[in-house]
Amino acid sequence: MASQTKLKKPNSHFSLCTFLFFTVLFTIPALFLLRTSSCSSSTAAVSSSSDTNQPPWSGDLQTAQFAWNRLDFSLTNPPPKTLKLAVFSRKWPTGPNPGGMERHAFTLYTALARRGHRVHVFTSPLDQSPETNKIPPVSDQILYPIIHSHGDAEPGKWRYNKAWELYQEENKREPFDAVHSESVALPHWIAREVPNLAVSWHGIALESLQSSIYQDLIRKPDEPRSQGFNASLYGAVLPKILDEIRFFHNYAHHIAISDSCGEMLRDVYQIPEKRVHVILNGVDENGFTSDKKLRTLFRSKLGLPENSSAIVLGAAGRLVKDKGHPLLFEAFAKLIQTYSNVYLVVAGSGPWEQRYKELGEKVSILGSLNPNELKGFYNGIDLFVNPTLRPQGLDLTLMEAMLSGKPVMASRYASIKRSIVVNDEFGFMFAPNVEALTAVMEVAVAEGAERLAERGRKCKEYAAEMFTASKMALAYERLFLCINDQKFCIYP
Repeated sequence: MASQTKLKKPNSHFSLCTFLFFTVLFTIPALFLLRTSSCSSSTAAVSSSSDTNQPPWSGDLQTAQFAWNRLDFSLTNPPPKTLKLAVFSRKWPTGPNPGGMERHAFTLYTALARRGHRVHVFTSPLDQSPETNKIPPVSDQILYPIIHSHGDAEPGKWRYNKAWELYQEENKREPFDAVHSESVALPHWIAREVPNLAVSWHGIALESLQSSIYQDLIRKPDEPRSQGFNASLYGAVLPKILDEIRFFHNYAHHIAISDSCGEMLRDVYQIPEKRVHVILNGVDENGFTSDKKLRTLFRSKLGLPENSSAIVLGAAGRLVKDKGHPLLFEAFAKLIQTYSNVYLVVAGSGPWEQRYKELGEKVSILGSLNPNELKGFYNGIDLFVNPTLRPQGLDLTLMEAMLSGKPVMASRYASIKRSIVVNDEFGFMFAPNVEALTAVMEVAVAEGAERLAERGRKCKEYAAEMFTASKMALAYERLFLCINDQKFCIYP
């Protein structure tokens, strides 16, 4: 009797997800390659003041596809108009070690308030600590944002509907000139009713897909893939990308914090070009500076040699896998087998703290540092290392290190390569694997402290032009003015 076995009908959902996965995986790098020449030429006109062959850029800012940080905005001149601004942020920093998004919001809106703008922050309940409840003197209140924390929740627990109610009450008293949402703090079904709204994306699902790939690639040959990897990829990450592509259009204006994110929003998420604006993050330029005294003090406290032949590498952030600490641990373990004059200082806490201690006296673990302690950390090292496995967003620590006059070593992602390490003189880049990181660390150590210091000086010059809180705030100010009145969209 002939076999009656029927062929199984392929799962159409699985096939679609597989197709999308490989389409995204291979198409995005191709898009970056195709656009490299055009993007390089568009930024050349504004990136180098010493290039007399390139005329200063002018035109409609809404058409600019480069980072607005590259443009000249006057810090000494007062704003042409005082704006009433609304900000939606899930959390407002209250502790000594806030997250990157919270730090961005605090730095940006404190700077804008000091520019004279009336900033209203709608956020979750604050931590009821003595530090949080300190109220600035009446004479200083105009220099700080006004905080509206909603009720009916624990500290740090975001309820957008409660924040929206507070916003509506304040908006009735006097309408806001512009509204800003930190990521999806304000959901898209509400945002679509706010025409003067801009959203800053600190990471999008398409970048998260790349992160999943890089984290899986560092598995050992005999290490099994996580049981939840496929389920997460096909059941969460890919559908989330599709959802984002559909609902992102509900936001009137999009602020990409890296050049590569801006390209993704335009090319893959299909947001009209005039609604995508690239503004890189900035950090407090007064808080991160070169200081020889701090350098000497930091090294002496840790017992580190001050002689020029000693090279001190530094890393900062949460000590977890997706920050690349498995790579750094193995690469440094190999490095110290060859070089005796190299040390590693790690600022942060997390699961990998105990592993680093296995490397002995060559590694110093400092735990989480407050801003003042971080100044000493950056001044005390010779080279800052960021081995992250997360391409999404832009790590503020790279900017802090450069402002402190230190060269950087970072994973070769489009976001970092296009927006931070834009010149080989600024440091080193590597493919996110142990072999590549080890090789580039050997190159850096062989260069010596004097050459690294020379690189650091060039980093500081560039960072002072691009990554300061002042430059970021002026770029956001101009965007909000543009949203409020089209005449401010024309530059200069």
